[in-house]
Amino acid sequence: MPKEIEFFFDFSSPYGYLAAELINNLGNLHGREVIWKPYLMGALFKKYNLTPLVNDPLKGDYAMRDIQRTADYHSIPFQFPDPCPVSSVKACRVYYSIVDQSPDLARSFALRVMRNYFQSNIDLSKATNVFEAAKDEGLDVKTLASSIEHDCIKERLRHEVDAAINRGVFGSPIFIIDNEMFWGTDRLEQLNKWVETGPW
Repeated sequence: MPKEIEFFFDFSSPYGYLAAELINNLGNLHGREVIWKPYLMGALFKKYNLTPLVNDPLKGDYAMRDIQRTADYHSIPFQFPDPCPVSSVKACRVYYSIVDQSPDLARSFALRVMRNYFQSNIDLSKATNVFEAAKDEGLDVKTLASSIEHDCIKERLRHEVDAAINRGVFGSPIFIIDNEMFWGTDRLEQLNKWVETGPW
């Protein structure tokens, strides 16, 4: 059986969004299931006293140019939202409230939320915008609004975040296959080679 590709990302990560537009095509090409695993980079920043890349005084300007250049290279519609980054707690909770029942729908929802944010500047930190994306995917917003406040969903998200950090996940996007970690949209070519031919 082909091994799955784990895809870790933060909903408000520009590079994470670009990877989200590309990774399923790579998985489909090789018959590999891609398991989407959103997590909260804010928890990582807090734990290790880190700064979001686009806000880094040394790297920020370069990162913003590189993100736009990467989007253009892959012909992905993109504009920097304002503010960026933002909290993605609500989006993550919705995702984990539906993924076990329908992984395809959860991925579709996740991609819609990110497209709204990175193409139309629709703030994904606001619950109303997250629920509107869910509604557009045919989800029952009333049920979701209730379910994401349940302790079990809050605990599920905490577990996913802790599990990611404990595995050494430190950025967005990160891909793991065969216990090998690849960091960044610019590593998709290497990931493709690894999946195609195996380790080198």
